[in-house]
Amino acid sequence: MEEWLIYKEFRFEAAHHLPHHTGKCGRLHGHSWVGRVYIQGNKLIEDGSQQGMLLDYGEIKQYIEPLLERYLDHHYLNQTTGLLNPTSEAIARWVFERLEETDLPGLHAVEIRETCTTGARYMKR
Repeated sequence: MEEWLIYKEFRFEAAHHLPHHTGKCGRLHGHSWVGRVYIQGNKLIEDGSQQGMLLDYGEIKQYIEPLLERYLDHHYLNQTTGLLNPTSEAIARWVFERLEETDLPGLHAVEIRETCTTGARYMKR
């Protein structure tokens, strides 16, 4: 059986702090975050303007944009997400769960990178 895994990348600027962290991350600081939403499926669209696609990237973007506007981009993540300890892992799960509530077709995983060398990916089994 064939299977595809596609992704749509998104970016946002936001601040957070990790209240239990004993190092510098315990202080308020910001990142240029990069995220990816992964969509998985085994059937491509057969006709129309999206023929040959698993899901149009523009459609994925429409699911992400409200989260960016309301909760993520230029926000203080400790407040807007309701997370007490907004680690990359927690934010990845938070984004996944918000997208899951919207019934985004084929949602497989969400990846969040807080720096160019660190990040986390969340998926359900």
